[in-house]
Amino acid sequence: MEQDKAILHSAADRIRDALIKAARILPPDAASMINNAIAEGGKAECVLSAIKENLKVASETGLPMCQDTGAFWCMVTVGRDSDASLRDIESVVLEGTMKAAEEGFFRKSIVTDPVRERKNTGNNLPPFIFYELGTGSDVEVSFLLKGFGSENCSQIRMLNPTAGEEGVVQAVREMMEKAGGKPCPPVFLGVGIGGTMDRAAFLSKKAFFRESEDPVLSEKIMDAVNSLGIGPGGLGGMPTVLSVSVAVEPTHIAGLPVALTVNCWAERKAVVRFGKGEI
Repeated sequence: MEQDKAILHSAADRIRDALIKAARILPPDAASMINNAIAEGGKAECVLSAIKENLKVASETGLPMCQDTGAFWCMVTVGRDSDASLRDIESVVLEGTMKAAEEGFFRKSIVTDPVRERKNTGNNLPPFIFYELGTGSDVEVSFLLKGFGSENCSQIRMLNPTAGEEGVVQAVREMMEKAGGKPCPPVFLGVGIGGTMDRAAFLSKKAFFRESEDPVLSEKIMDAVNSLGIGPGGLGGMPTVLSVSVAVEPTHIAGLPVALTVNCWAERKAVVRFGKGEI
């Protein structure tokens, strides 16, 4: 029994460490995109240079890269051949996020009753956990540290089934035109297409952890959004969006759900994988 507890505590510590790192250091691909944008120059170069300096300070001091350290959005993918129990997985996620909130300078940003009292939980918990089945025997736990400056610009559109590719591109362009500089561009976009309204929203976040399932559509969306000229910090120029990833699933004959999740330049992600016996 004590050995089992030690295994779970160790798994929780891995989640804690991954989350604290995610709050301080961008994934290499995201950091590279920002550096490439700086190299291109332009009138908003000052914004991108300030972002780069901010990342340097966060890395050196251990402080979060943004004052909105985000909500813990979590996707648990359980391999169909895994023998891990959902109870243990949930326990590890809860303990890991709790430790991260206590030790990683996470702002207390979660309220209980969203409509009336809006009382702060005082610990940035609970995490918002979604479960799905995957292949193999591993358990993969994926996190977004979801700030709400960008989340508040995320939207869903229920398009006519005949809207097609052009309709999807136009819908995302209109959503981002309305968002303007509010989500702290340059941004990263996740687009979920298909399923039902709620499933499309889930897909739009899952897209951040997968290669785009429709690279051609991703490129067209990126071109359309960048043509708006919103630019870094909303100051105009290029780029407005650094990356677009699309996730697609089947849907009903009468609909075309399209969901957009917006991540600001601080694309804070963490993925922890557990093999057999590690959870």
